[in-house]
Amino acid sequence: MLELFAAAAGHGVEEHAEATAFGVSWLTPGAFVALAMLFVFAIALWKGVPGLIAGILDSRIAGIRTQLDEAKALRDEAEKLRDSYAKKTAEAEKDIAVLRAGAEKQAEEIVEKAKADATALIERHKALAEEKIASAERSAVEELRAKVAAAAAEAARDLIAARHGEAEDRTLADEIIANI
Repeated sequence: MLELFAAAAGHGVEEHAEATAFGVSWLTPGAFVALAMLFVFAIALWKGVPGLIAGILDSRIAGIRTQLDEAKALRDEAEKLRDSYAKKTAEAEKDIAVLRAGAEKQAEEIVEKAKADATALIERHKALAEEKIASAERSAVEELRAKVAAAAAEAARDLIAARHGEAEDRTLADEIIANI
């Protein structure tokens, strides 16, 4: 690949000798990195790092399981609450229906009572009006009788005065006194 870059740039590629340690050809920088990694892994195994990592992972797994159990318990509780509220809602709807029916019945009774009261009131006013009319008729008849009696008395007086004189009155008065 370096040859491609060199050809594209028009320059010749120079080769460098790779560094080695202690004159050994296999001790290159990459080999040192590999040896260092093996040394680190060996120390990690010797100190029990995989067990420590496994312990940490196990504790996290236990924590996650605990959280999952808590979540499951919360979910169960939420479902119970939901069911409870659904039951309460159904009961409330039944209560509302009963209250509505009672209110409608009560309203019908009030309307019927109001109609009956209105009819009774109309009958009372009608009877009162008829009584007032009858009273007015009696009063008018009595007034008319009084006027007729007064007119008859006046007419009788005039008639008696026209037909009887003073002498006849004396004779009549004497007869009445004698009869007493």
